[in-house]
Amino acid sequence: MSEKKMNFDSIEAAIEDLKNGIPVVVVDDEDREMKGIL
Repeated sequence: MSEKKMNFDSIEAAIEDLKNGIPVVVVDDEDREMKGIL
């Protein structure tokens, strides 16, 4: 199984997306449980 590289945006970019109705996924550090929150 190949792993995909994730790109991360700044908090400011995430806030701007939320203002524009675009959903964002917030994830923990990669050393943690690998869970995301919508």
